[in-house]
Amino acid sequence: MCSPEEAALLRLEEVFSETLTRINSLVLQPLLTAAPDPSDSWGRECLRLLQQLQNSSQQLCKVTEESLQSLRERLHHPDSTGLESLLLLHSADRVLQVHMEYIDSYTSCVVVQAFQKAAKRRSEYWRSQRKELRQLLSGMSSEGSVGTALGQALRQPLTHHVQQYVLLLLRLGDTVGECDPTRELVVHAATLFGNLQSFMRQALDQALATQALWHTLSSRLRDVLCTPARRLLQDSQDSPVTVTPLRAERALLFDDALVLLQGNNVHTFDLKLMWVEPGQDGCTFHLLTPEEAFSFCSKDPEGQVAWQWKVTQAVCQALRGKKDFPVLGAGPEPSEPPTCRCGAYTFYAEGRFCQATYEGEWYWGRPHGKGTLKWPDGQNHVGDFCQGLEHGFGIRLVPQASEDKFDCYKCHWREGSMCGYGICEYSTNEVYKGYFQEGLRHGFGVLESAPQAPQPCKYTGHWERGQRSGYGIEEDSDRGERYIGMWQADQRHGPGVMVTQAGVCYQGTFQADKIVGPGILLSDDDSLYEGTFTRGLTLLGKGKVTFPNGITLEGSFSTGAGRGLHTQGVLDTAALPPDPSSTCKRTHPEDCVGRMEDILEELLQHREPEALQQYLRKALSNSLHPLGKLLQTLMLTFQATYTGIGANKHLQGLAQEEVKQHARELWAAYRGLLQVALERKGQAPEEEEDAETRDLQVHGLVLPLVLPSFYSELFTLYLLLHEREDSLYSQGIANLSLFPDTKLLEFLDVQKHLWPLKDLTLTTNQRYSLVRDKCFLSATECLQKMITTVDPREKLEVLERTYGEIEATVSRVLGQEHKLPMDDLLPLLIYVVSRARIQHLGAEIHLIRDMMDPMHTGGLYDFLLTALESCYEHIQKDMKLHRLYGCWNSKEPW
Repeated sequence: MCSPEEAALLRLEEVFSETLTRINSLVLQPLLTAAPDPSDSWGRECLRLLQQLQNSSQQLCKVTEESLQSLRERLHHPDSTGLESLLLLHSADRVLQVHMEYIDSYTSCVVVQAFQKAAKRRSEYWRSQRKELRQLLSGMSSEGSVGTALGQALRQPLTHHVQQYVLLLLRLGDTVGECDPTRELVVHAATLFGNLQSFMRQALDQALATQALWHTLSSRLRDVLCTPARRLLQDSQDSPVTVTPLRAERALLFDDALVLLQGNNVHTFDLKLMWVEPGQDGCTFHLLTPEEAFSFCSKDPEGQVAWQWKVTQAVCQALRGKKDFPVLGAGPEPSEPPTCRCGAYTFYAEGRFCQATYEGEWYWGRPHGKGTLKWPDGQNHVGDFCQGLEHGFGIRLVPQASEDKFDCYKCHWREGSMCGYGICEYSTNEVYKGYFQEGLRHGFGVLESAPQAPQPCKYTGHWERGQRSGYGIEEDSDRGERYIGMWQADQRHGPGVMVTQAGVCYQGTFQADKIVGPGILLSDDDSLYEGTFTRGLTLLGKGKVTFPNGITLEGSFSTGAGRGLHTQGVLDTAALPPDPSSTCKRTHPEDCVGRMEDILEELLQHREPEALQQYLRKALSNSLHPLGKLLQTLMLTFQATYTGIGANKHLQGLAQEEVKQHARELWAAYRGLLQVALERKGQAPEEEEDAETRDLQVHGLVLPLVLPSFYSELFTLYLLLHEREDSLYSQGIANLSLFPDTKLLEFLDVQKHLWPLKDLTLTTNQRYSLVRDKCFLSATECLQKMITTVDPREKLEVLERTYGEIEATVSRVLGQEHKLPMDDLLPLLIYVVSRARIQHLGAEIHLIRDMMDPMHTGGLYDFLLTALESCYEHIQKDMKLHRLYGCWNSKEPW
């Protein structure tokens, strides 16, 4: 059975529903037809607010009807419908929200005096409706204005209705038992509507205070400050306060902004970007904004507390984006605003950020964290900020006025300028990848133009304050030149090497982009020119030419239009050609040591030989590790130097020494990191290495790990330098391949008791004299593995295993352990080499000889490599194949 309170709620909802219908027809509809002229801006705003109020009223009617329907269901079917089915109980939050939206629409109309303005347009009609309005209102005075009566007609029924809600819900709660689960719903609904009464009173008070404020301000200030949604929270005329250093005449605290009036100047500060800090005394507190900092000082502590509390709560409310419920400062949310927050702000003070808009994270009035900065000219920056400046990784787009293109900077920033590694893509289609300092290119970097540029070029090397300075390589594809050497102030300056596409290699001194002093030039045919040269690399003045056949020409050289090169001098046919590999030298860039704490910690844990090798292998393969970064930089420079035009055979000696130097640099970098790690741990530094120990570590530990990074370019230079020798070797291999195994062994003077005939399996139609590639097969297959590795030590190990396979085969043939003397080993090794058919064996041998560990000099590896060199030279000689063919055709019973 339903309680009397539920029946009273039903009657209350019926009356309120009828009242809302009457208000809509008697007040709202006429208000819309009598709205101010929409031709002016305020007229359009009033019309919008009245339409919004009507929509809120319709929503209120709808929810009232739903509540009425749930009450009727409960009264008609009390046994099957429980108390929890009432809309006021199970959807109390939704009902509350509809009431709050109506109150917000109503108070917005009050702020802009929409009722008074509408009443003036149809004053005769409203006077004729006074009787009907008095029936809606209790205590309406006949002296009151029509606008006031309309406002009361729209507010008073709702106020009375909410009061009755609270009373009836409280009484209903008393009828429900303590253990009844619906009691909690009833208490919750009563609490919500009780708080709604407080919310309505505060909303009306703020609206009336705001309306009164607009009357006291000039029309210019009203146009600047007045918005329907804005509410006044505090006025310095009511609670005096002094603002320094701005010396504002009046301070107005709204729910979205703090406004300071100073003569004709209006300073508006967004509350979302305002930080409150208590003062040292009891009468002052400080406010911080993105571009201003000022203090509020009150005459007494009570005034300071009131202002500071209201500003703090207003900031919290603005950040939450909704009004506090039931009153300002109340609610479950924190009462202190966060120091870190997100927001948008346009800077107006002079400086780099002038007129720029920042949107992102803030900390105590400054951009801090992730954010976006946009300028009116189209420039924008997206990335990390710290204490108001770009700091960390960021992407900057800079438009170019002359073209519809952008410069794109993807860099690391420090305190507002580019610093560290970055990639810059320019509107000219140039790309720079390298390091910056204070916004300028500084350190190692690569600048490359687009292939389709009018003058395509690429620079790889060091920069200083935006200019090429120090060691660098420039490749000019248009002129077919590559310069390798020193730079100063964006010009070639100091010792350098120039290589042309025609195969010419020049070494000399440059000054202000010009060739100065004597130099050395190597042509593609190995001719050597020494003397003074023109910009076009033409010998001029006194000089010397050494031809490939050893003949030298020394004298005075000159040139003229159409005359070619003329000389007067002495021709010497007894001179010997110099070693081209000794003509090119260069300095090396200094090393850079990393400083990461976790890397230093790991480094100390891997100091034993085996652990150290594993650590170095891992570090050098990791581009984020300081050693890996250094190796990547050295490899990039090496590739830029010795590929393309730089792949010149005269640079081979320079390249192989450079690889060794890079291994030394990497070992020095490791030692530097180790010393830093020991110092930070408070441990004693390691003793200084002597030269012998350092060389052992470099060749035995570091060089095998770094050589794969440089091998491709380095081996290419070896191929070019030894191309002629390898060509003769290849011809010799082709000739020896024509012979069956037994004929080849006989020709090489291998003693017959060492021939492994028992290893040969013949078919019924075969003879020993026709079998090919079957003798010493295991040794041949072993030697072929030499080309599968780049490490000289591993190549020597392959050679040692090949030697072992040859001895094992001979021992098996003889039936006993047998050590081969050099006289027997050499012809057998020539046989194995000829059958292995290794391409470019000369390049392989010279690379092993140049890069092998010095500790192997004079040992077994040195002996075996010397034997292989002898085989290589032997195969190049004339084999007198006509005589061999005669021997092959003789009818011997093999």
